[in-house]
Amino acid sequence: MTAQRKYDAERLMNVVLAPVVSEKSTQIAERDRQYVFRVADGATKPEIKAAVELLFKTKVTSVTVSNVKGKQKRAGRFVGRRRSWKKAYVSLAPGLEITFAATE
Repeated sequence: MTAQRKYDAERLMNVVLAPVVSEKSTQIAERDRQYVFRVADGATKPEIKAAVELLFKTKVTSVTVSNVKGKQKRAGRFVGRRRSWKKAYVSLAPGLEITFAATE
């Protein structure tokens, strides 16, 4: 049984929210062939793997997850906090890559 059949396709479409584009994520992509994604808060590693394989038609070898704590912000005397979010580092099988098409 493949990972895509194990999970509901509609759920998998809502797991990966957006790619994280930063200097660090670009260096990791070039050096280690790992891609960084912002994922749903309740997503598990097997769900993230299945979602990336479904969306990008690639073979994922491993997934590492990191919870990013929201930054503290203030406006005058009022202190608030940005939302915390989950980040996933996805490693692909040798010879595979993900290309993000630029929309204009």
